[in-house]
Amino acid sequence: MSATTTATTTATPVLSARGLVKTYGPVVAIDGIDVDLYPGEVLAVIGDNGAGKSTLIKCLTGAEIPDVGTIEVDGERQDFRTPQDAREAGIETVYQTLSLAPHLDIAANLFLGRELRRPGPLGGVLRMLDRTAMRRQAEEKVSALGIRTIQDISQIVETLSGGQRQAVAIARAVAFGSRIIVLDEPTAALGVRETAQVLEVVEGLRERGMSVVLISHNMPNVFQVADRILIQRLGRVAGVVTPKTHTAAEAVAIMTGAASLGEE
Repeated sequence: MSATTTATTTATPVLSARGLVKTYGPVVAIDGIDVDLYPGEVLAVIGDNGAGKSTLIKCLTGAEIPDVGTIEVDGERQDFRTPQDAREAGIETVYQTLSLAPHLDIAANLFLGRELRRPGPLGGVLRMLDRTAMRRQAEEKVSALGIRTIQDISQIVETLSGGQRQAVAIARAVAFGSRIIVLDEPTAALGVRETAQVLEVVEGLRERGMSVVLISHNMPNVFQVADRILIQRLGRVAGVVTPKTHTAAEAVAIMTGAASLGEE
Protein backbone atom coordinates (compact mmCIF):
# COMPACT_ATOMS: atom_id res chain seq x y z
CA MET A 1 0.00 0.00 0.00
CA SER A 2 1.36 3.43 -0.90
CA ALA A 3 1.72 6.38 1.42
CA THR A 4 -1.13 8.01 -0.44
CA THR A 5 -3.71 6.57 1.97
CA THR A 6 -2.36 8.59 4.86
CA ALA A 7 -1.60 11.65 2.76
CA THR A 8 -5.00 12.16 1.17
CA THR A 9 -6.32 14.16 4.12
CA THR A 10 -3.82 16.95 3.37
CA ALA A 11 -3.22 16.57 -0.38
CA THR A 12 -5.15 18.51 -3.00
CA PRO A 13 -7.25 16.22 -5.21
CA VAL A 14 -6.09 15.91 -8.78
CA LEU A 15 -9.71 15.18 -9.72
CA SER A 16 -12.73 16.29 -7.72
CA ALA A 17 -16.46 16.08 -8.43
CA ARG A 18 -19.31 17.46 -6.36
CA GLY A 19 -23.03 16.79 -6.50
CA LEU A 20 -23.07 14.89 -9.79
CA VAL A 21 -26.56 14.02 -10.98
CA LYS A 22 -27.42 12.24 -14.22
CA THR A 23 -30.88 11.16 -15.27
CA TYR A 24 -32.21 9.29 -18.27
CA GLY A 25 -35.88 10.24 -18.43
CA PRO A 26 -37.44 9.08 -15.14
CA VAL A 27 -34.38 6.97 -14.24
CA VAL A 28 -31.87 8.58 -11.88
CA ALA A 29 -28.54 6.92 -12.69
CA ILE A 30 -26.42 8.90 -10.21
CA ASP A 31 -27.85 11.11 -7.50
CA GLY A 32 -25.60 13.73 -5.91
CA ILE A 33 -22.28 11.88 -6.00
CA ASP A 34 -19.09 13.40 -4.59
CA VAL A 35 -15.70 11.89 -5.42
CA ASP A 36 -12.06 12.86 -4.93
CA LEU A 37 -8.98 11.32 -6.53
CA TYR A 38 -5.60 12.18 -5.09
CA PRO A 39 -2.13 12.25 -6.68
CA GLY A 40 -0.53 8.83 -6.88
CA GLU A 41 -3.67 7.07 -5.64
CA VAL A 42 -5.54 4.01 -6.86
CA LEU A 43 -9.22 4.65 -6.17
CA ALA A 44 -11.45 1.62 -6.74
CA VAL A 45 -15.12 2.08 -7.58
CA ILE A 46 -17.35 -0.86 -6.73
CA GLY A 47 -21.08 -1.44 -6.78
CA ASP A 48 -23.73 -3.89 -7.86
CA ASN A 49 -25.28 -3.77 -11.31
CA GLY A 50 -27.34 -0.59 -11.59
CA ALA A 51 -25.39 1.21 -8.88
CA GLY A 52 -24.32 3.92 -11.32
CA LYS A 53 -20.62 3.08 -11.70
CA SER A 54 -20.60 3.33 -15.48
CA THR A 55 -22.55 6.57 -15.48
CA LEU A 56 -20.21 8.13 -12.92
CA ILE A 57 -17.16 7.19 -14.98
CA LYS A 58 -18.74 8.48 -18.19
CA CYS A 59 -19.43 11.83 -16.51
CA LEU A 60 -15.86 12.05 -15.21
CA THR A 61 -14.38 11.25 -18.62
CA GLY A 62 -16.56 13.33 -20.94
CA ALA A 63 -18.62 10.49 -22.40
CA GLU A 64 -21.72 11.87 -20.66
CA ILE A 65 -22.60 15.38 -19.48
CA PRO A 66 -24.00 15.49 -15.92
CA ASP A 67 -27.31 17.30 -15.43
CA VAL A 68 -26.08 18.85 -12.20
CA GLY A 69 -22.72 19.09 -10.44
CA THR A 70 -19.15 20.24 -10.96
CA ILE A 71 -15.89 18.59 -11.97
CA GLU A 72 -12.45 20.02 -11.25
CA VAL A 73 -8.97 18.92 -12.34
CA ASP A 74 -6.16 20.36 -10.23
CA GLY A 75 -8.67 22.79 -8.73
CA GLU A 76 -9.74 24.15 -12.12
CA ARG A 77 -13.39 23.85 -13.15
CA GLN A 78 -13.98 21.64 -16.17
CA ASP A 79 -17.01 21.36 -18.44
CA PHE A 80 -16.33 18.20 -20.40
CA ARG A 81 -18.48 17.85 -23.50
CA THR A 82 -16.57 15.03 -25.16
CA PRO A 83 -13.94 12.42 -24.20
CA GLN A 84 -11.43 14.56 -26.11
CA ASP A 85 -12.06 17.38 -23.62
CA ALA A 86 -11.17 15.00 -20.80
CA ARG A 87 -8.05 13.80 -22.63
CA GLU A 88 -6.87 17.38 -23.03
CA ALA A 89 -7.27 17.77 -19.26
CA GLY A 90 -5.10 14.68 -18.72
CA ILE A 91 -7.76 11.97 -18.24
CA GLU A 92 -7.57 8.79 -20.31
CA THR A 93 -9.96 5.85 -20.15
CA VAL A 94 -9.19 2.22 -20.97
CA TYR A 95 -12.47 0.44 -21.63
CA GLN A 96 -13.06 -3.31 -21.59
CA THR A 97 -13.15 -3.31 -25.40
CA LEU A 98 -9.60 -1.79 -25.40
CA SER A 99 -10.09 -0.20 -28.88
CA LEU A 100 -6.90 -1.74 -30.22
CA ALA A 101 -6.22 -2.49 -33.87
CA PRO A 102 -5.41 -6.23 -33.76
CA HIS A 103 -3.77 -6.37 -37.20
CA LEU A 104 -1.22 -3.66 -36.31
CA ASP A 105 1.89 -4.07 -34.18
CA ILE A 106 2.32 -2.71 -30.67
CA ALA A 107 4.15 0.43 -31.77
CA ALA A 108 1.50 1.30 -34.35
CA ASN A 109 -1.22 0.87 -31.72
CA LEU A 110 0.55 3.16 -29.27
CA PHE A 111 0.69 5.88 -31.93
CA LEU A 112 -2.78 5.20 -33.35
CA GLY A 113 -4.18 8.62 -34.25
CA ARG A 114 -0.85 10.24 -33.33
CA GLU A 115 1.33 8.77 -36.08
CA LEU A 116 4.76 10.27 -36.71
CA ARG A 117 5.66 11.28 -40.26
CA ARG A 118 9.08 10.99 -41.81
CA PRO A 119 11.07 14.24 -41.94
CA GLY A 120 11.21 16.34 -45.07
CA PRO A 121 9.18 15.86 -48.25
CA LEU A 122 8.69 12.13 -47.60
CA GLY A 123 6.53 12.93 -44.60
CA GLY A 124 5.24 16.37 -45.53
CA VAL A 125 4.31 15.67 -49.16
CA LEU A 126 4.09 11.88 -49.45
CA ARG A 127 2.77 11.46 -45.88
CA MET A 128 5.05 8.48 -45.22
CA LEU A 129 5.12 7.19 -41.65
CA ASP A 130 8.32 7.17 -39.61
CA ARG A 131 7.94 3.60 -38.35
CA THR A 132 11.49 3.48 -37.00
CA ALA A 133 10.92 6.50 -34.78
CA MET A 134 7.57 5.18 -33.59
CA ARG A 135 9.05 1.83 -32.64
CA ARG A 136 11.97 3.46 -30.85
CA GLN A 137 9.72 5.81 -28.88
CA ALA A 138 7.23 3.00 -28.16
CA GLU A 139 10.03 0.91 -26.65
CA GLU A 140 11.06 3.87 -24.50
CA LYS A 141 7.51 4.49 -23.29
CA VAL A 142 6.82 0.83 -22.48
CA SER A 143 10.18 0.52 -20.72
CA ALA A 144 9.52 3.67 -18.69
CA LEU A 145 6.27 2.13 -17.44
CA GLY A 146 8.13 -0.97 -16.28
CA ILE A 147 5.93 -3.28 -18.36
CA ARG A 148 7.88 -6.53 -18.50
CA THR A 149 5.21 -8.58 -20.26
CA ILE A 150 5.95 -6.88 -23.61
CA GLN A 151 9.27 -7.95 -25.09
CA ASP A 152 8.95 -7.26 -28.82
CA ILE A 153 7.43 -3.89 -29.74
CA SER A 154 6.96 -5.05 -33.36
CA GLN A 155 4.70 -7.96 -32.36
CA ILE A 156 1.23 -7.95 -33.91
CA VAL A 157 -1.44 -7.25 -31.27
CA GLU A 158 -3.70 -10.14 -32.29
CA THR A 159 -0.91 -12.54 -31.25
CA LEU A 160 -0.76 -11.15 -27.70
CA SER A 161 -2.41 -12.61 -24.63
CA GLY A 162 -5.28 -10.81 -22.92
CA GLY A 163 -3.01 -9.46 -20.21
CA GLN A 164 -0.49 -8.18 -22.76
CA ARG A 165 -3.27 -6.43 -24.69
CA GLN A 166 -4.39 -4.72 -21.51
CA ALA A 167 -0.80 -3.60 -20.94
CA VAL A 168 -0.65 -2.14 -24.46
CA ALA A 169 -3.93 -0.27 -23.94
CA ILE A 170 -2.72 1.12 -20.61
CA ALA A 171 0.64 2.09 -22.11
CA ARG A 172 -1.13 3.96 -24.91
CA ALA A 173 -3.29 5.77 -22.37
CA VAL A 174 -0.34 7.03 -20.34
CA ALA A 175 2.17 7.51 -23.16
CA PHE A 176 1.19 11.03 -24.08
CA GLY A 177 1.12 12.97 -20.85
CA SER A 178 -2.04 11.72 -19.20
CA ARG A 179 -2.03 11.97 -15.40
CA ILE A 180 -5.31 10.25 -14.59
CA ILE A 181 -6.10 6.77 -15.90
CA VAL A 182 -9.55 5.22 -15.67
CA LEU A 183 -9.57 1.42 -16.01
CA ASP A 184 -12.90 -0.25 -16.70
CA GLU A 185 -12.80 -3.87 -15.49
CA PRO A 186 -9.20 -4.41 -16.67
CA THR A 187 -8.98 -8.00 -15.39
CA ALA A 188 -12.36 -9.23 -16.63
CA ALA A 189 -12.04 -12.53 -18.52
CA LEU A 190 -8.32 -12.84 -17.70
CA GLY A 191 -6.64 -15.84 -16.12
CA VAL A 192 -4.77 -15.74 -12.83
CA ARG A 193 -1.34 -15.10 -14.36
CA GLU A 194 -2.57 -12.40 -16.75
CA THR A 195 -4.53 -10.72 -13.96
CA ALA A 196 -1.38 -10.57 -11.85
CA GLN A 197 0.45 -8.93 -14.75
CA VAL A 198 -2.21 -6.24 -15.14
CA LEU A 199 -2.29 -5.52 -11.39
CA GLU A 200 1.49 -5.18 -11.47
CA VAL A 201 1.10 -2.53 -14.19
CA VAL A 202 -1.48 -0.69 -12.05
CA GLU A 203 0.88 -0.69 -9.08
CA GLY A 204 3.63 0.57 -11.37
CA LEU A 205 1.44 3.50 -12.43
CA ARG A 206 0.97 4.47 -8.79
CA GLU A 207 4.71 4.27 -8.16
CA ARG A 208 5.20 6.74 -11.02
CA GLY A 209 2.79 9.16 -9.37
CA MET A 210 -0.14 8.49 -11.70
CA SER A 211 -3.67 8.58 -10.32
CA VAL A 212 -5.85 5.60 -11.22
CA VAL A 213 -9.59 4.99 -11.03
CA LEU A 214 -10.24 1.25 -11.07
CA ILE A 215 -13.73 -0.10 -11.75
CA SER A 216 -13.92 -3.78 -10.83
CA HIS A 217 -16.20 -6.52 -9.54
CA ASN A 218 -13.22 -8.55 -8.39
CA MET A 219 -12.88 -7.92 -4.65
CA PRO A 220 -9.49 -9.64 -4.23
CA ASN A 221 -8.07 -7.46 -7.01
CA VAL A 222 -9.57 -4.34 -5.51
CA PHE A 223 -8.23 -5.06 -2.04
CA GLN A 224 -4.81 -5.91 -3.45
CA VAL A 225 -4.13 -2.63 -5.24
CA ALA A 226 -6.59 0.05 -4.06
CA ASP A 227 -5.70 2.79 -1.60
CA ARG A 228 -9.36 3.73 -1.13
CA ILE A 229 -12.61 2.12 -2.25
CA LEU A 230 -15.68 4.12 -3.21
CA ILE A 231 -18.82 2.02 -2.76
CA GLN A 232 -21.86 2.92 -4.84
CA ARG A 233 -25.40 1.79 -4.18
CA LEU A 234 -28.55 2.81 -6.04
CA GLY A 235 -26.89 5.82 -7.63
CA ARG A 236 -25.40 7.19 -4.42
CA VAL A 237 -22.15 6.84 -2.52
CA ALA A 238 -22.75 4.31 0.25
CA GLY A 239 -19.32 4.89 1.71
CA VAL A 240 -15.60 5.22 1.14
CA VAL A 241 -13.40 2.64 2.87
CA THR A 242 -9.82 1.40 2.73
CA PRO A 243 -8.34 -2.10 2.80
CA LYS A 244 -6.90 -1.18 6.19
CA THR A 245 -10.26 -0.34 7.77
CA HIS A 246 -12.59 -2.87 6.13
CA THR A 247 -12.55 -6.39 4.77
CA ALA A 248 -13.85 -7.43 1.37
CA ALA A 249 -16.86 -9.05 3.05
CA GLU A 250 -17.69 -5.80 4.85
CA ALA A 251 -17.37 -3.83 1.63
CA VAL A 252 -19.74 -6.22 -0.15
CA ALA A 253 -22.22 -5.92 2.73
CA ILE A 254 -22.24 -2.14 2.33
CA MET A 255 -22.51 -2.49 -1.44
CA THR A 256 -25.56 -4.74 -1.22
CA GLY A 257 -27.27 -2.83 1.57
CA ALA A 258 -26.83 -5.58 4.16
CA ALA A 259 -24.82 -3.12 6.26
CA SER A 260 -23.93 0.54 6.34
CA LEU A 261 -20.88 2.36 7.60
CA GLY A 262 -20.92 2.16 11.38
CA GLU A 263 -23.05 -1.02 11.41
CA GLU A 264 -20.89 -3.63 9.64
